[in-house]
Amino acid sequence: MSNPFAKLFNIHREEIFPVMLAVLFFFCVLTALMVLRPAREALGIQGGIETVRWLFVGTAVITLLVNPVFGLLVSRLRRLTFITTTYAFFGFSLIAFYLVMTRAPNIIGVISGQIFYVWFSVFNLFITMVFWALMADRFTLDQGKRFFGVIAVGGTCGAIFGPWLTSVLAEPLGTPALLLVSTGFLALAMAACWAITHIQPDRIGRTHETRPAIDERELIGGKAWEGFRAVFQSRYLLGIAIYVTILAIVVTFIYFTRLQMVAELGESTDQRTTLFARIDLITQAATLIMQALVAGHLMKRLGVHITLALLPLTTVLGFIGLAMVGSLAALITLEASFRAVQRAIMRPARETLYTVSSREDKYKAKAFIDTFVYRGGDVVGAQVEGLLGRLGMGLAAVASVAVPLALMWALLGLWLGRTQQSIATALESEDTTDKRTSP
Repeated sequence: MSNPFAKLFNIHREEIFPVMLAVLFFFCVLTALMVLRPAREALGIQGGIETVRWLFVGTAVITLLVNPVFGLLVSRLRRLTFITTTYAFFGFSLIAFYLVMTRAPNIIGVISGQIFYVWFSVFNLFITMVFWALMADRFTLDQGKRFFGVIAVGGTCGAIFGPWLTSVLAEPLGTPALLLVSTGFLALAMAACWAITHIQPDRIGRTHETRPAIDERELIGGKAWEGFRAVFQSRYLLGIAIYVTILAIVVTFIYFTRLQMVAELGESTDQRTTLFARIDLITQAATLIMQALVAGHLMKRLGVHITLALLPLTTVLGFIGLAMVGSLAALITLEASFRAVQRAIMRPARETLYTVSSREDKYKAKAFIDTFVYRGGDVVGAQVEGLLGRLGMGLAAVASVAVPLALMWALLGLWLGRTQQSIATALESEDTTDKRTSP
């Protein structure tokens, strides 16, 4: 750790190359997403806020239908092959949307915009899920604690670069061309993925390894719906699923509260856009600093259990403040702090939970949790918030639901972190016993 870079980011010298590849991989993934996100929002909102609630339901249904297909790919294909197949499918889908937009622009309307909204939401979930599943598969728990936060920096940089690229290219090239730009970044992401999967475990500097070297020719096997059954057969995976559900509900509460408050503003659309663009910039900058300098050290020193509880506690304080003040400034403070802690601290910590799971659970159970379970939480959050709105209940009512939910969320985070450590200790003990008894 004598290298200044290693001291600053808590990364050993031999780990720098694979970590930089992972950073590049995530940068390309998030750039591909964020280049298209403005178009998704513009198309989805055409039918009004109530329509967006039902688009959440449509997205949840589609992710449920896609999950067994993805599970079948995981069972029948080698790891690199099913990852490539997943990314290639979405890449070719982007090309198909591009051809429709350029060859038959007259059919682009509200319905087609809603189809793109749902497709993009599925696209968003699956390509980020596959990325983090690969990270949990390639790196150990100790490494995940130290540099998953640094790897997340790549995503934040992509989240900043993507919208900037859209603002630069949308007018001279046209919106359809952005689909091809996104496809290009998916191709770059795949190149980084191939490089990471071909680095041998001993070149990543694995210490205290509890798993054998991964053979890329080996199939994971199992059945297509194995991930669904695994979640309900394991208290640990079920706990992760509940944690993700509460996360999605809280995110949705904040999302629709922002939509409602912005809709009530008397200012012009341009002023609203400028205001939230500045808030996004501040949030991304805060996230970037936290990811680069704090996240890795925080997980290593405080433990995953404390790190997982930080976002729920931020939520409690934020919603209490929002209920008391009820202003746009309070909402902006809540959203900015929530998003910074979520992306810089909670997300890397949550992804380390899968490092102690089996390879099958990393891809199948994780896919079910990060897609259908997450979108199911979206649906619950959207419908509950909508019900409170229709009953004429304000921010205090939303806070009265969010605060106790967040307190349970914090307790669950503490339990998950401690359970993860118990599983890791058991795996190390088994590995030590196997080494002693082997001939």
